[in-house]
Amino acid sequence: MSASFASWLATRSAGQIEFAPDVATPRSFGDPAREHMATRRAGGLYDFSFMQCAEIAGARALECVEALQTRRLVALPPGRIAYTLLLRDDGSVGNDATVWRLERDRFRVFTGRRADHAAIAAFAARFDIAVAPTGDSAVMAIQGDVSRRTIERAVHGIDLPALPYYGFCAARFGATDCWIARLGYSGETGYEIVIADAAARALWEGLLGAGADAGLVECGFEAANSLRIEAGHILFTRELAAPVTPFELGFGRLVDFHGRDFVGARALRQSRWSEPARRLVGLLPAGDAPSAAIVPPQLDEGTAAMTSDCLSPLFERRIGIGFAARADVRPGSRVELAGGGRAVVARLPFYDPVKALARRGR
Repeated sequence: MSASFASWLATRSAGQIEFAPDVATPRSFGDPAREHMATRRAGGLYDFSFMQCAEIAGARALECVEALQTRRLVALPPGRIAYTLLLRDDGSVGNDATVWRLERDRFRVFTGRRADHAAIAAFAARFDIAVAPTGDSAVMAIQGDVSRRTIERAVHGIDLPALPYYGFCAARFGATDCWIARLGYSGETGYEIVIADAAARALWEGLLGAGADAGLVECGFEAANSLRIEAGHILFTRELAAPVTPFELGFGRLVDFHGRDFVGARALRQSRWSEPARRLVGLLPAGDAPSAAIVPPQLDEGTAAMTSDCLSPLFERRIGIGFAARADVRPGSRVELAGGGRAVVARLPFYDPVKALARRGR
């Protein structure tokens, strides 16, 4: 995120969270619990400009992108997005990502970690593809029931009702081109907008003005974090802080082995039909059980590791996400937490009133 939009947000927010040197986002705008509940009841506006985008284009673009990540994308039409995984050679998950297909031979790969861009560029060089810079862009997410009407008021000439989940379209805000995608990290109906940094402040203010009468508020990452925990979504700095496989995350559906090869495929094929020794679960911690950011390499029966937790404003209690040993993944199992304390295993997601789908990733 360039200095102009970032600096302006910093003056409005109550503290910053730094994801990398010179890459930060607002921690909150004063009251994370209020921001959380505003998103659940009406709408919230978030800065996601810490995200990194790599554009891959050219005659071998599809070949490159298919080898880069775990999904088969040959049938993905332009204007649609695939949620996917970027693996290491040993089959562990380096990060989750979204792949946007702009044209037949043009893709954009979005991740939450800036360092991924260099790794993607190095990989693309094997296919004689130079990863194009995408310019100085801001990314903002608008989540909640009022998100669609707010965008339609602020950004004219778009048909959002026709935009499918994991779909995107081009639009214009004033004289500036932008992209609008239907994505939801919060568990609510939501959209993300990618726009040039120079126009980001005007768009942020335009969205706030368009949604103020319906209850839209500006929100920080603390609210985004508690919302995503309720919705059962992973965060790369927490659930992926130590090596885990797609099968341990419950993401086997995102791995397509048929007739193709990709980074990590050889290692994953060896464990494809084996029950993983641990699985991602919801956790209801007791008392003052500590959080644990690193998952132990092995979890014995009766133990679990909590990788994320929050005081849920919706459920008015502490909830968490983590990993439990294979014998303990059934909801209601009582486990000892690595680092101390106890918890009860719970179903994921905690909150999903409409979709009724266990979508654990962004």
